[in-house]
Amino acid sequence: MSLLSPSNLPGRSMRSAFCILIVLLPQAKADMNATSQRNGGGSQCGEYTNQLMDDGMCRLVATLPQLDQQRCPDMFRCTDEVSYWLHENEERKQQVVVLKETISELQEELRNHRHRIKALELQSEERNHLNISLEQRFHELEEHYAEATTLLHLQGTLILDLQNQLHNLTLLVNKVKMSPGCLANIVHPNPLLSAQESLHPEVQHVRSCPIDCASIYFNGVRRSGLYSVVPLRIGMPVEVYCDMDTDGGGWTVIQRRVDGSVSFDRNWRDYRDGFGDLHTEFWLGNDHIHDLSTQGDYSLRIDLEDWSHKHKHALYQSFSVEDEEHQYRLHVSGFSGTVQDSFSWYHDKQGFSTPDSGNICAEISHSGWWYNQCFYANLNGVYYRGGHYTPKGRGPLGPDGIVWYSWKDSDYYSLRKVSMMIRPRSFRNQLSP
Repeated sequence: MSLLSPSNLPGRSMRSAFCILIVLLPQAKADMNATSQRNGGGSQCGEYTNQLMDDGMCRLVATLPQLDQQRCPDMFRCTDEVSYWLHENEERKQQVVVLKETISELQEELRNHRHRIKALELQSEERNHLNISLEQRFHELEEHYAEATTLLHLQGTLILDLQNQLHNLTLLVNKVKMSPGCLANIVHPNPLLSAQESLHPEVQHVRSCPIDCASIYFNGVRRSGLYSVVPLRIGMPVEVYCDMDTDGGGWTVIQRRVDGSVSFDRNWRDYRDGFGDLHTEFWLGNDHIHDLSTQGDYSLRIDLEDWSHKHKHALYQSFSVEDEEHQYRLHVSGFSGTVQDSFSWYHDKQGFSTPDSGNICAEISHSGWWYNQCFYANLNGVYYRGGHYTPKGRGPLGPDGIVWYSWKDSDYYSLRKVSMMIRPRSFRNQLSP
């Protein structure tokens, strides 16, 4: 009788095998007893006992003497197979334990991975938040940098402006110091002065300074040259050229042409502020001419010389120029002299125009002047060497030279030298010290 064999239990578990043992063991014992009776009894083949354990397993205990080639029941011949399956079951139990431990470790590792992933997600969120914060901070820094750059540029502009003002004030102070007979610097109104004095602070504080070249002349200076004068209207020094030789001296020169070294094709601003070299050719500036000619009654003298060195002059008893608001309108009258008048009778009461002011006469003549459709006299025109020029020259639309029409009865003769100068009308009636 064979209770268990590998061929009988190919697909069953060890637990099932044990259960079969439990069921069949009584029968096996009966067969063994029967066999023992037939072959000499069970004591000669040994004894065995079985017991069901709490965990459902069968406990089998057997004593197998195997004496004298006596054959034991088939039941005991299955011991090796049972032992094999018990061994296999133990190995599988160990494998199950190992697998459980491995699963536990894998589960622990999975938990650790999940924790690390969570930590990485938190770090990613923190980095994203940090990046956003950095971007905001960078944007704020860019705005601060732009503001700082603007402020720095503004500061540089203000510093440059202050430096220019300081330079101009230094020049003015030096000019005032150089002015002959000027005993007082220009100051701001004193709050302690009377109301009447405060209304005219420049008169009160610079009355002893020369207001023109005639004042310098009466201060005892008899040499022609550059001097600083302080017109009453502005109370600020102006550098001028004083002619102390012509017709008794005391003349403040406002314009001169001698060699063509200076271009008189200038814009409104240049004619307003003045340009050129006081030693050679220049225009004193309409603002200065206005300030000088309106501080009293002034006369105008114009000296003319052609290319044959012939000299003539025109004298006007009354001369003044209005301010910029009124386009420096000309007031000139009372002609006398050694040349026929080509100026006052045609240009009196005319406003000043420059090539950039929209006046076609100024554009054709390439200069600034008191035009009147267009001119009979223009002392600021183009300097033509030799005198004669043609309409096909620089000004194909009309005459543009230094013209005094009555000199040659022509618009196409340009003079060699001209000058304009003013002095008080009462100059001859005053006695020098």
